[in-house]
Amino acid sequence: MEAAAAVGCELSQICKSLVFAADGVPVLVLMDGASRVDVERVRAELGVRKVGRADAQAVREVTGYAIGGVPPFGHRTRTRVLADRSLLAHDVVWAAAGTPYAVFPIEPKELVAHAGATLVDVREQQA
Repeated sequence: MEAAAAVGCELSQICKSLVFAADGVPVLVLMDGASRVDVERVRAELGVRKVGRADAQAVREVTGYAIGGVPPFGHRTRTRVLADRSLLAHDVVWAAAGTPYAVFPIEPKELVAHAGATLVDVREQQA
């Protein structure tokens, strides 16, 4: 990922802010940059029937930002936020700051607090 190279950090120190639709309701998932979200684990965590990626228009409507620049907080609307526990493995993570070309550093526990996130394990497990 270009962001990791640009700031000189590990890929896992990048915090991805990903919007999903859980039974049609938006949910933000904060995930480390080296991992993928397991939608089945998100579904089970939320107790819903169906979880899928939100499209670009829905992401902009919910957050006020375009895909690639979505920050972990400061959105247009209040949405439920899940933060994968893998983010806590670092002293500092880097998150998008509103554009695909700007990131900011933050301690993971501060990130979780500012985002109002629930800590979960929703990362795809490596085979």
